[in-house]
Amino acid sequence: MSIVTEIPAAPSAAALAHFEASFTFETDCWDVHHAITTGQQDFVLLDVRGTEKYAAGHVPGAIDLAHRKIIGSKMAAYPAGTLFVVYCAGPHCNGAARAAVRLAKLGLPVKVMPGGITGWLDEGFALEKSAVAAAA
Repeated sequence: MSIVTEIPAAPSAAALAHFEASFTFETDCWDVHHAITTGQQDFVLLDVRGTEKYAAGHVPGAIDLAHRKIIGSKMAAYPAGTLFVVYCAGPHCNGAARAAVRLAKLGLPVKVMPGGITGWLDEGFALEKSAVAAAA
């Protein structure tokens, strides 16, 4: 018996419930890219890494809002029911999860793009730079 099979896999019904539920919490870089490039973007994409990193390169169309700056007064500008998709540097960073917690505490719908910038680049998608970075 290997380490892989030492603990049995979940029953199929439990696995189905688990993996289907994960889509309510996460979306991937490819799906975000597809929505943006086909004009089907029906969510607000937040880059939660901080302004300096955002300026150096971010997902096209993302808004710069560091997770520490997600507060009710800023989020009140968006229509009720707006879905927020948050990302940070990548799977090694928990900034997106921190942002998701803040948004959820405010009662706002949220999904995480777990790959973040690392995943975006791994898919071969381009970043854009802000005017601040271009002038530097």
